[in-house]
Amino acid sequence: MNQRAVEFFFDVGSPTAYLAWTQLPSLAASCNAELIYRPMLLGGVFKATGNASPVTVPAKGHWMHQDIARWAKRYGVPYQHNPHFPINTLTMMRVAAGLNMQGGHKLTAYLQAVMPAMWADPKNMADPAVLGAVLAQAELDPAGLLELSQQAEVKAQLVATTEEAVSRGVFGAPSMFVGDTLFFGQDRLEFVREALLA
Repeated sequence: MNQRAVEFFFDVGSPTAYLAWTQLPSLAASCNAELIYRPMLLGGVFKATGNASPVTVPAKGHWMHQDIARWAKRYGVPYQHNPHFPINTLTMMRVAAGLNMQGGHKLTAYLQAVMPAMWADPKNMADPAVLGAVLAQAELDPAGLLELSQQAEVKAQLVATTEEAVSRGVFGAPSMFVGDTLFFGQDRLEFVREALLA
């Protein structure tokens, strides 16, 4: 992968991936670098690596909720813990994979609808009716996107990207690559910037 590119492996179910998502476009632009979105299924990564969400350790989960809020304030972006967390993101991530196959601009519009509904004005996005309403409000096509999520090649792409992520050392989200170097966590973005400018 070109050193002037950053690959962003993410799942919309991760609040720290949300924070990274709010920062990476401007970071990449400031480095004259390409931002490559790599939708993956975090649950699949956890299963393959033996990892688990930090909230499975109550003390760590409590700390993380506070830390995420601190980072959101530093970035100047809205954030509210989603009371429905953890949320099954399989359908949402299949849609992301399908749109990414069609072209980045379609994925960008989708994420601009879904990410805030997960982490800024949090909703139960595992509910198909809620997801559909969010997509419709963003002038996206809920029925068409649901159909996209059921296509065999889209399902296979999400699996393939998740497996690729694991094979390259990914164990959680967000994970960013500059070349072959892995950076994990939204609090490592300055290291990403340094790598892009090296």
